[in-house]
Amino acid sequence: MLRSLSIALVLATAAGFAPSIGNVAIKSPLFGVQSIRTTTELNEMLTQTELPEKLYFPKEKETPKVLGGLQIGLRKLVVVTGASSGLGLNCAATLAKTGRHFVVMACRDVEKAKKVAKEMNMPDGSYVPMKLELGSTASVRDFVANLKAFKSARPLTHLICNAAVYKPTDPEPAWTDDGFEMTMGVNHFGHFLLVNLLLDDMSRAKNARVCIVGSITGNSNTVGGGLVYPRADLGKLQGFQKGAKKPVSMVDGKPFFGAKAYKDSKVCNMMTVSELHRRYHESTGIVFSSMYPGCIAETNLFREKRQWFRKAFPWFMKYVTGGYVGEVEAGQRLAQVIDDPNCNKSNVYWSWNGGAQTVGRWSDDGRPTGAGGAGGEIFENTQSDAVRDA
Repeated sequence: MLRSLSIALVLATAAGFAPSIGNVAIKSPLFGVQSIRTTTELNEMLTQTELPEKLYFPKEKETPKVLGGLQIGLRKLVVVTGASSGLGLNCAATLAKTGRHFVVMACRDVEKAKKVAKEMNMPDGSYVPMKLELGSTASVRDFVANLKAFKSARPLTHLICNAAVYKPTDPEPAWTDDGFEMTMGVNHFGHFLLVNLLLDDMSRAKNARVCIVGSITGNSNTVGGGLVYPRADLGKLQGFQKGAKKPVSMVDGKPFFGAKAYKDSKVCNMMTVSELHRRYHESTGIVFSSMYPGCIAETNLFREKRQWFRKAFPWFMKYVTGGYVGEVEAGQRLAQVIDDPNCNKSNVYWSWNGGAQTVGRWSDDGRPTGAGGAGGEIFENTQSDAVRDA
């Protein structure tokens, strides 16, 4: 596939929202003004057993928090999406406890974020939760507006795009408020828009970094991505070329396949990093990177799986493949990509302990190592040809 067919370029052409430094206004029929539901319609939706038709309503917009500069002080300002659980929460806690970062916990449930932040002993005055529903472009815009009101004139230093949904057992696609398939809409489109809206602001920060969490499942040169069915395959981007909106549910234009939709979204995430680097690193100084934290086998990402799988999978990854990593260590790894001075190289896919390109090798402690699991040092991993658009 030619470089000109990279994900960001196709989206810029077909959907009309390519990033533009100095002017981040987005004009596209894909991102029109959302309609306001009546009270009757809302009540009817709340009585339905299926998912509601919309994820975000204008009345849910938070009242902007102000005077954030007094709280932030001299610390670096970092946004972490999906920061109320799992990888995002542990990353947020790690960064907050360094004393060098003030963390904006961007998440769907603000009250939950407040609760878990205290449970994680995040220092008072080191964080603030803010509402963000990545399945709604209106919510993404509202979040950015609230963030700018909170931080005032100071620029955002770091952005971590971590939030994700994984719906492997769903026989039919769910849809975002804007009509995108839910997995691609949240994992890729929502983050793509978020980065786009914040690029201009981040270009004013010193040593700014953007990290979009990747996955071995999107890399065909790994065990999990190359040998485990289904494999990620964007085809010729037929779905994107058709607008990527309902009823089009897959990038390649084929029928919906939940497990593949997740893998495809991760390919898009990692390709976007490369395209952002190509277009904007030299002119803005922003460091764009991706990373694989290891297989967090007990994360809520697998909540759609059957109970027997959720019990057996961590054991299998820990003692057979060697790819297992706990949530705390995974969060520390993600935080390292943002905080470590040695991670200031752009267009890098960071990994640890072998990067999962082989099954783990047995070590003296009786556990396999070298498959991206616990332990090991950070290194620059090699992405597959599909991700590199070679």
